[in-house]
Amino acid sequence: MKLLFSLFLLLLFLSHPTATQSQSPAQAPAPPGPPDLIKILQKASQFTVFIKLLTTTQVGSQIKGQLNNSNDGMTVFAPPDNAFSSLPAGTLNSLTDEQKVELVQFHVIPSFFSISQFQTVSNPVRTQAGDTRNGKFPLNVTTSGNQVNVSTGIVNTTVDNTIYSDSQLAVYQVDKVLLPLSIFGSPSPATAPAPATEKKKKATAADGGGTSSDGGDASGGVCLSSYSVHAMVVLCSVIGGFVLL
Repeated sequence: MKLLFSLFLLLLFLSHPTATQSQSPAQAPAPPGPPDLIKILQKASQFTVFIKLLTTTQVGSQIKGQLNNSNDGMTVFAPPDNAFSSLPAGTLNSLTDEQKVELVQFHVIPSFFSISQFQTVSNPVRTQAGDTRNGKFPLNVTTSGNQVNVSTGIVNTTVDNTIYSDSQLAVYQVDKVLLPLSIFGSPSPATAPAPATEKKKKATAADGGGTSSDGGDASGGVCLSSYSVHAMVVLCSVIGGFVLL
């Protein structure tokens, strides 16, 4: 009996490490990926036009890639559908593909800004559309109390609410489409009138010739007057001869 009990203990001892080794270690959860701007806007709704622009211009994919490879984060100003419907008819259709990319990029700041951080931001703020030093894409963000104001030189708008915010991405709703000066700026001033053409110069010369012609007419009048005087002298001589007779 004791022998059987000892054998049982031995088998139990030998089998325990094997069972322990056969257990697979618990896997750590995969790190979460970067926030998806498209899904955030879809969940918020009323951003159909902006989502379409983000997709067709590939800017949405660029933002996702940058969030995955950068620690700076990003800030997005998202206009709702009614902001796009307030634009003049055909505004978006009149833009080239390059201009559409620049328009969407102009709504993206390549750094994360919370609402409170806008109080100390340096203007003009650099956007994904390009450096502000060339004056084409100036974006100024100022605060007044709890209100955040955004100005492009053409459009003045405000941040209506925060759609999403974490340490990587901030998405704010604005009530107007941000129109950059480089695309929607005032047209250049009208140029000065062109100098007179050769045809006009010839016409002017012809007018001068007319004056000479008038002068010639005047000379003709003088000659006619002299001829008249000469005729009168002859006539008077003839009459005088008759008188003498």
